[in-house]
Amino acid sequence: MSNALLVCDSPKGTAFFRDFLLQNFCRDVTVVTNGQEARRCLIEGEYEVCLLNAPVAGETGEQLAIDLAEKNVCQIILFVKAEYAEEVTEKVEDYGVITVARPINRQMFWSALKLARVAQRRITMARQENDRLRKKLEDVKIISRAKCVLISYQGMSEEEAHKYIEKKAMDERLPRIDVAKEVLRRYE
Repeated sequence: MSNALLVCDSPKGTAFFRDFLLQNFCRDVTVVTNGQEARRCLIEGEYEVCLLNAPVAGETGEQLAIDLAEKNVCQIILFVKAEYAEEVTEKVEDYGVITVARPINRQMFWSALKLARVAQRRITMARQENDRLRKKLEDVKIISRAKCVLISYQGMSEEEAHKYIEKKAMDERLPRIDVAKEVLRRYE
């Protein structure tokens, strides 16, 4: 992980989490002391992991974790007192928030970070695949629009329009999308 957001209003907790992150995973750790600052940071930048040491500045941490999880793709680890851990977990697990009971030891923290890291990689891969498919769908829409233009202006059948774009792309050694965009520029 290259960067993390730490939401903690305890100087002792901040020192522990920050030092551990810098020693093991992160190059950069941004520290904030309340939910409002955390929300602003996640709007302005991207983080791979967000650690919430609840409660934070009067907030229980549950709602903050849910808010951050709904609006961001970073992994969120919520640290709560052991007596509330099970109850909090039930509320936040559907949002993909990892809950860890306090007090914690380094091994437990290490395991939670590794889990968050793996989950973040999966999210990143899914996001990249989603972007690739979105681009492919956009290309298909443009090519279909170009076929419709050829049908309208050149009187071609759908099959002829398809073959025209395919042949022109092959002859000119261009992607079909480039040929389709040229057809649209020419006729629209």
